[in-house]
Amino acid sequence: MREISEHILDIAQNSVVADASEITLSVLADTAKDLLTVTILDNGKGMDAAMVESVLSPFTTSRTTRKVGLGIPMFRETALTANGSFDITSAPGKGTGVTATMEISNIDRPPLGALADTMHILITSNPDIDFIIRMACDAREEVLDTREVRTVLGSVALNNPEVSAWIREALTEMNDKVFGGENI
Repeated sequence: MREISEHILDIAQNSVVADASEITLSVLADTAKDLLTVTILDNGKGMDAAMVESVLSPFTTSRTTRKVGLGIPMFRETALTANGSFDITSAPGKGTGVTATMEISNIDRPPLGALADTMHILITSNPDIDFIIRMACDAREEVLDTREVRTVLGSVALNNPEVSAWIREALTEMNDKVFGGENI
């Protein structure tokens, strides 16, 4: 995958398939520490310890349509190649957490990519799932929580065209406020 946003989309889609009702996506940059941290947390089905160990292999997947699962191994390799780390934790019935760290300045770290577009697609394609989106770079931080949006909207769906346009604009503004002008 050429961009971090593509890794986020792939891992978050695993959360959707795992029947998560809430997914937290965090992209945090600390330029003083030269560290980018990407975390995807869900409250889905979760996995036992043996499955957690095996998902790091590209030859493990729970899908019946194909015999390989490349998302987690590729994200892990991306993090490690960029002099970072990768961690996955999970428990049956409790959900799964994936965290990848990378050196911001590392030549092998992919660009962030279209974060706002990726998160917009996830939210509007899965309007019944709550998403907490957190973007931070040094002292700048922005959060979009669809639970708060739902409180204001009442019964209007998140994939309603007008709401979808607002969500896209809000996420784009978040991205620009947090990461605009930074070499991330």
